[in-house]
Amino acid sequence: MYLMNILEYENYQEKISHGNPLFPYITYLCSIPLDFSYVPIHWHDEMEIIYIKKGHGIITVDFTQYQVSAGTLALIIPGQLHSIEQYENESMEYENIIFHPQILLSKQTDTCSTDYFSPLMDGTLTIPVLYQPGDPYYKEISACVDANDEISKTNPPAYQLFIKSQLFMLFYILFNKCSSRNVQKKDYKSLEKMKLILKFVENNYMEKITIEDVAKEVNLSQSHFMKYFKNTMGTSFIDYLNEYRLTMASRLLISSDSSI
Repeated sequence: MYLMNILEYENYQEKISHGNPLFPYITYLCSIPLDFSYVPIHWHDEMEIIYIKKGHGIITVDFTQYQVSAGTLALIIPGQLHSIEQYENESMEYENIIFHPQILLSKQTDTCSTDYFSPLMDGTLTIPVLYQPGDPYYKEISACVDANDEISKTNPPAYQLFIKSQLFMLFYILFNKCSSRNVQKKDYKSLEKMKLILKFVENNYMEKITIEDVAKEVNLSQSHFMKYFKNTMGTSFIDYLNEYRLTMASRLLISSDSSI
């Protein structure tokens, strides 16, 4: 199921390779602040690789902020909350590589799924978020992504097999050399609650939204909801909603023929 529906996030970026329902792998070229000043915090069921090509910026994953620069690769696991924003007055060019993990999974359950991908998805097996030049295994990891970028320029016959082979090699390196069992328990209930709230805003921001509406969505009283949101996001829900609406409106003005 394709959940990522920040429409403007896809509408006006240059697409290196176009997605296909039978092969959900796609690459976008993005620039901050040329295309937009930031990508609001969101989540989706796809995996995402953010590959910094030029400049500096900030990536936030599950409320942990990372300053990134050219060469950095960030791997976003399905369901992780993440955002991308400008660092001070600097610009950043990057690739968004988005693919569904289903393209790597067999219909018949096997050890690849039970021992590696399923534990990765449920958080019992972890891999680093960032991979930067100079880090161990960076060259091996980046080579897989670079190879897929190169073949996506022409998409020769059977290119899908090549892309899958490089993704398998990428995850072989990650699972074999970079993974660890999760000993630190995250507050997954809190994260899941925030994911529901953010997805509700994403799907309904053009309609009238009240605090009562969103509080009901996550089974909280209005007072508990407001306190939870402020403590988690560092801003009030109303301020967040207003800023989100302004961001989406500005993107629509850039990417469509709509008037103010």
